[in-house]
Amino acid sequence: MAVVPSSRIRNVALVGHGGSGKTTLAEALLHCAGAIPRMGRVEDGTTTCDTEPEEIKRRLSASLALATFMWQDHKINLLDCPGYADFFGEVEAALSVADLAIFVVSAVEGVEVQTEMAWELAAARKIPRMVFVNKLDRERASFDRTLTQLQATFGAGIAPVELPVGEEAGFRGVLDLLSDRAITYDTGRAVEGHIPSDLATTEHQVHDALVEGIVVADDALMERYLDGEAISFEELEKTLAHGVAAAAVFPVVCGSATKGVAVDRLATYICEIGPAPTERPPVPVVAGDMVVEVAPDPMAKPLAYVFKTLADPFGRISLMKVLSGSVRADESLVNSRSRTDERLHQLFGMRGKDHVAVEEVPAGDIAATWKLADTATGDTLSAKGSPVSVEPPPATMPVLHVAIRPRSKGDEDKLMTALHRLGDEDPGLAVRRDDETHQTILSGMGETHLAVTVERLKRKFGVDVEIGEVDVAYRETITKPAQAEGKYKKQTGGHGQFGVAVVRVEPLGRGDGFAFEDRVVGGAIPRQFIPAVEKGVVEAMSTGGHFGYPVVDVKVVCVDGKYHPVDSSEMSFKTAGALGFREAIAEAGPVLLEPISLLSVTVPASLQGEVLGDLNGRRGRVQGTEVDEGGASTLQALVPTAELGRYAIDLRSITGGRGRFTVGHDHYDVVPAPLADKLRRDPHGAT
Repeated sequence: MAVVPSSRIRNVALVGHGGSGKTTLAEALLHCAGAIPRMGRVEDGTTTCDTEPEEIKRRLSASLALATFMWQDHKINLLDCPGYADFFGEVEAALSVADLAIFVVSAVEGVEVQTEMAWELAAARKIPRMVFVNKLDRERASFDRTLTQLQATFGAGIAPVELPVGEEAGFRGVLDLLSDRAITYDTGRAVEGHIPSDLATTEHQVHDALVEGIVVADDALMERYLDGEAISFEELEKTLAHGVAAAAVFPVVCGSATKGVAVDRLATYICEIGPAPTERPPVPVVAGDMVVEVAPDPMAKPLAYVFKTLADPFGRISLMKVLSGSVRADESLVNSRSRTDERLHQLFGMRGKDHVAVEEVPAGDIAATWKLADTATGDTLSAKGSPVSVEPPPATMPVLHVAIRPRSKGDEDKLMTALHRLGDEDPGLAVRRDDETHQTILSGMGETHLAVTVERLKRKFGVDVEIGEVDVAYRETITKPAQAEGKYKKQTGGHGQFGVAVVRVEPLGRGDGFAFEDRVVGGAIPRQFIPAVEKGVVEAMSTGGHFGYPVVDVKVVCVDGKYHPVDSSEMSFKTAGALGFREAIAEAGPVLLEPISLLSVTVPASLQGEVLGDLNGRRGRVQGTEVDEGGASTLQALVPTAELGRYAIDLRSITGGRGRFTVGHDHYDVVPAPLADKLRRDPHGAT
């Protein structure tokens, strides 16, 4: 593919709710541009952007896909984003490099929750936005209803620049409000003509409102308009483009991706009113102790940001945006994080899973490279001697956790390697080993996200796994002092085993851990055997107390004992210490402790009552609420960790996907007695 100047590059993210038709629209754009011979279908798994078996099986996008094509001497890098909540991290990755976000909204379902979430993120990052109202050929489709929803949800900046011709099965074209022309489609061919008489009045009213909304941003144009002068199409389009680049105006266009109606016009709008990388603000980067701004200058030193990694059993593909300079094949750059040299053995554009080789990637362009040695998502590659780095977006925090283990016992090491490889591809995944419960914990953004990950583990890396619930790290402690004798006596044919240790247990403050004190006098236990008593106590604490869980916050005092000059040994006193400790804590008012999490939930204020009721059912204790200017309510609550295992799923159901939460460990507290009895298990871990 030939090198295209930065001014003629467009980096476009297709975002919106799942099922709105983003992947089909990407397919229609590629077909319209001649990049693919025919359109594939999501229903039969033949689209360019959904190529993973897990996506084809579920008929949904599960990962970000890059599709590059040419249109009117412009290069368009299309980033097709998933619309399902579990894969929102892919949307965040795309918006970190996109210069324009096109929100695909179904004219049947209207504005849905993931569209709102993505709009909120794009607005926070001040990314230019357009809206494509799709599926106007479907039954129950309504452009007017959808436009009203868009304006009510996203404000006055929403500006229709097209109106539909026909509706539902009769939808056949659009009215161009800038040029006052009708464009209809017959067997895929666009025919331009006059506005139909039955639509003329409506079109002229909306046209006048649009022109007024555009010229108000330019004083000279406004003055001419008020003087009665007609403003040319070219001037209107140029001024509109400035408003789009400033993220102040959000044009609304319409069409049908499946029928190919107005898809060509969308591609033209992307080129004519969509901003080039050179029209976007400079990118702040960290250089030593300073933050400097980098503009997309092709003549500057090369700088690239890796925004996505694709995992493969045979290597990794790194997707990157060149922020400045030009990057060439076989060039060596330095990873600003690891300080390692990385050679770009090959550069290529991507069209789904197909590679399009390129020799040079100028500032503002997006490309991929193969098998970087030590570069992960979020890393920066810079010229040697110029170590600068881009601050990556905040990490996506996983919200759902499962325990995972390989079905084959010999696959433990293989499992961890595979999980870390998938984690490189998907920052929304996390894996850790819980030393207390002895489980491997896999964390993700939801049930579908984790199910897709499990399937990818088997398909890509040959690791078949079982998943289960995450064990809660219960502990136990005591509430009063107690004393007991531990006696170990065993006679064999030779030397026997004999040891007696009298231990006293006393409660410590919450979080104080463990203390051991030796108060033996008169040599009742020889000095060399005292450490063995302590060791026995420590092991007994870890293997489980009265309820079968690790014991904490206890002071143990060895006060007396007995020994035999021949039969006593370290092992006998270690066992005696453990026996005495277990008998003592059984009489010391043992209680079970459970971890308590601090939960912060943000939901629309109208849903606060439902969320509070749910938290009460989880034994939660609300600490406070706060409502912001936007009408969102944030609740702080202390909730037993055991009650939060499926909270991500339940909150999504309660709030229709509009709720967000963060959670972290706060402290341990006593479990109510009736529940503690149900949780009792033997010291070997069986409930």
